[in-house]
Amino acid sequence: MPRGRYKVRDAPEFVASAIKKAHTRGMKEMSAAHSFSASACRQLKADFPSWKISPEVSVDSPAWGLVKKADKWKPDLIVVGSHRHSTAERFIFGSVSQKVLVVETAFSVRVGRGGTENGISAVRLIIGVDGSPESQAAVHGVSGRLWPKGSAVRLVAVVDARLATEIVVPTPSIRRWVKRNDQDPRAWVHRMLESFKKKLTDSGLAVSTLAKEGDPKQILLKEAERWGADSIFLGSRGLGMVERVFFGSVSSAVVARAHCSVEVVHLKRS
Repeated sequence: MPRGRYKVRDAPEFVASAIKKAHTRGMKEMSAAHSFSASACRQLKADFPSWKISPEVSVDSPAWGLVKKADKWKPDLIVVGSHRHSTAERFIFGSVSQKVLVVETAFSVRVGRGGTENGISAVRLIIGVDGSPESQAAVHGVSGRLWPKGSAVRLVAVVDARLATEIVVPTPSIRRWVKRNDQDPRAWVHRMLESFKKKLTDSGLAVSTLAKEGDPKQILLKEAERWGADSIFLGSRGLGMVERVFFGSVSSAVVARAHCSVEVVHLKRS
């Protein structure tokens, strides 16, 4: 038989039957997906009547489908939900949110988890900052949004001793806070925190700061839990390439383990 001419009717009966069942199931799932997306669209329009919102369904793996659409549409923010999978399930099957976060490098990603961020009640937001352009973008992103009255921000900076050698020659992004006679890295960290605090306070938010030494991943997660944060904001990359390669990504670890929503902010590239 010539190549490319094999049809379902030429297959053994059990194969043809399996293909038909898969097609029928796929059509049902597509119909259900259309109904669900239309319902979500109506809900969003009720909350944001001035927005242009349209439902869309595609046949693809969830993570790659989102990434492909983002590459084409160039959004300011990708929003995904987070399933409460067990550790074993996350290890074997992975997470859509984690895959989008790891693969997608051009756009900010928000991983939503249930909380009190309903646009009415005051919220508590933690912003992890390290002076990098990405963490500065996280601060700008929070200060540029409208938050319910009484909302509060906690700026958290972690001095990681493993990265101390990188501050010997200050990077351009932190140079404005570092002084020649600084004997302690915490000196420029406190200046940075005060600078960010003023920007956020000017936008109407109640702001507190925290500077600690240790592992950024652990401290951000513990502080978010202790403080009862509704959401964590952080940059997609920190100062240290060494930290990212040998100790893992702070953003990925926080997204995977945080009890609340997490938004990872990427810089817009021209």
